Amino acid sequence: MYPEEIVIPMKEELTENGFTELLTAEAVENKLAEKGTTLVMINSVCGCSAGTARPGVLLAVANATKKPDHMTTSFAGFDIEAVKKLREHLMPYPPSSPSIALFKDGKLVHFIERHNIEGRSAQMIADNLNGAFEQYCN
Repeated sequence: MYPEEIVIPMKEELTENGFTELLTAEAVENKLAEKGTTLVMINSVCGCSAGTARPGVLLAVANATKKPDHMTTSFAGFDIEAVKKLREHLMPYPPSSPSIALFKDGKLVHFIERHNIEGRSAQMIADNLNGAFEQYCN
């Protein structure tokens, strides 16, 4: 598990911008049981999370004409129970962090794995997400 002093600033980059944390398996189940669209950012300490994933997610949400009903985040290697439960909902995809998922009425409808984040710009990630928001969000 990562030290709290390293993780907290990376969590705050999202929580200070309207994302709620999913910290337990129960919180994951409750959130995904809600109607509507739920964006989930599985946050990470890696460079691609800081360099493109978090900035890309924030850029997408800031510029979207259609937005998810709920914006959430859990931190890989820190929010162990929640990330484990999230990964059950991401099957058949293998564990991937960082990663970004969009659920509609509890069903996975769009997923960006780490290998789709690495080497891409924040704008490319935002464009990808905005396309999914247009398709699935009201």
